[in-house]
Parts: sequence; structure tokens; C-alpha cells
Amino acid sequence: MAGPASNRHPAPAMAKPIYVLNGPNLNLLGSREPEVYGHETLDDLRQRCEQKAKTLGYSVEFRQSNHEGELVAWIQEARNDASGLIVNAGAFTHTSIAMLDALLACPVPIVEVHLSNIFTREEFRHRSYISKAAKGVICGFGGLGYELAIEALAAAISPGDAG
Repeated sequence: MAGPASNRHPAPAMAKPIYVLNGPNLNLLGSREPEVYGHETLDDLRQRCEQKAKTLGYSVEFRQSNHEGELVAWIQEARNDASGLIVNAGAFTHTSIAMLDALLACPVPIVEVHLSNIFTREEFRHRSYISKAAKGVICGFGGLGYELAIEALAAAISPGDAG
């Protein structure tokens, strides 16, 4: 996937980074419910994102927080400092109107990512508050979902938005 895609969506010179924001409990990846979330750690996901973004001419600002307010502040920061935004809000996906409001105010393309397929899990996980603000949602592909999200953002970012 890295080959042809790297030629299709070259980043504009001086492109702003792609922000990748991760919500609560994602710091426990690799040890928390590996049958659901896999064995990759959050650092493994960061490395995947950095490598994929680099092939497309972007850098990554990769962050994780267990605190809703901190995630909201980072989304607000991304309004001016990011080319695009990937959000795995964890449990806040299903509860946070504050994150939705911040995402709706964010003019950059947004992709929502989940490691597991939220639609095959408990009923309460089937509802995402933040999807309304996202250009698309990727779920169920584990760490590959982050790479797919970067690819999608590179295709969606216009040169006027990235520099």
C-alpha cells in the first residue's frame, strides 16, 4: 500500500503534521484485553503512524490522554497546527459531547479510528458521538486502521489546508 500511494498524495512543502489523538486506556495497549485490542503497544502504533506518514511526506504529532479536557484542548490546538486529525477517543467515543463540539469546530479533515469493530461489541459501543464530525470511520482492523486513516487524510488534505 505504501508504494503507489506515496506518489498519489505528496504532501505540500512545509506541511503541518497529522495529529493522532488517543483517548483513555489506550496507554495499556498490548496488555489490556489483547483478545480484543491485539498485542501491539501504543508505541508500536506511534511507530506505524510515523512510518506511514513519512512515506506520504507528513510528520505525526502522536498523543494519548486519559483526560477528556486534555483531548479537547489538543483538538482545539489542531485547528491551527494540524493538516488533518485522527481520533481514537476510546470510551469517550460513546460519551463525550465536549469532544464532538471541539471536533465540529475543527476545520481540518478528521478520521475516527477504533482498533476493534465497535459494532460487534456491547450495544453501548455501537453509538459514536464523534462520528458526526468525522470525514470517515475506520474500525476493526487493529493497528492497520491508523495507517488507513493516514492514507485517507493524505488524500483529503488539499494543498491550501496543509501549509
